[in-house]
Amino acid sequence: MKIRKQEYGNANIVGRNIERLRKEKGIKQKDFIAKMQVMGCDINPTSYSKLEGQLRNATDKEIYVISKILNVPMERLFEE
Repeated sequence: MKIRKQEYGNANIVGRNIERLRKEKGIKQKDFIAKMQVMGCDINPTSYSKLEGQLRNATDKEIYVISKILNVPMERLFEE
């Protein structure tokens, strides 16, 4: 897996957890994005990368879909 090149931003608090959980499950970013798209999230690689990098806000729909894909409660995405 690639190592993050940029520092995390502060636009959301879920991005770092989403990235960690996705990597723990061994899911590549492009595959994760495809799963999100299949579940109805209109998201592109740049937008998703900014979400994980905490450079943009996450929508409620994205949080819901991401928790379903990762098979974790939504609250887990907000843990410190």
